[in-house]
Amino acid sequence: MNPNTVLDFLRDHPQFLEDNAHLLYNAPAWSQDGRVLSLTERQLRTLREKNTALERQLRDMLRAGTDNDVIGERLHRVTLAFFAANNLTMALAVLRQSLSEDFQVPCIAVRLWATPDNTVRHIAECMPVSVEIQEYTDALDAPYCGRDVSGEVRSWFDGTKALGSFALIPLRTRQTFGLLALASPDEQRFPPGMGTVYLTRLSELASVALEQHLSF
Repeated sequence: MNPNTVLDFLRDHPQFLEDNAHLLYNAPAWSQDGRVLSLTERQLRTLREKNTALERQLRDMLRAGTDNDVIGERLHRVTLAFFAANNLTMALAVLRQSLSEDFQVPCIAVRLWATPDNTVRHIAECMPVSVEIQEYTDALDAPYCGRDVSGEVRSWFDGTKALGSFALIPLRTRQTFGLLALASPDEQRFPPGMGTVYLTRLSELASVALEQHLSF
């Protein structure tokens, strides 16, 4: 029989399914493992599968919430430490320690092209940076994550083993004044398309903390 004929009949006789519900619920269906299932059994199996999927989603959401709480607590700690830093050297030390110990970032480099105030002079983070790097950083609307960085940026990690991924984080308040570069031998640590919400918050926090010790 043509399936369309059956559909037309059911549309024209909606009472048929109500009068013969036993036929519908006892109709056999083949499962994936070759067993014959009634419609009721098939519906129960479908509900179990949906329930399992929902439980998995809930576990993932709870895990993500816990991870977010941990990151939030770490950002809070570094914020308090920045308040206690009374010069640029201390602020940079706080930034490096937090990234290394709290966030387990193996390789960290900072470059600033604003002028340090009179409390510190001749620090490594204020070594000359090319105009190209400054313009590239100024054009970043959000932190960059991926494998492709310039040779100049790679040279900031001199002495480290081969690096597989990078996160480039602009430092800016009134204007862009520096670049925070993170790197890892692991290609999946900072992959392209990685979420940058917390990197952006770190950028804002570090920028305000460092900016007060610089002149423009």
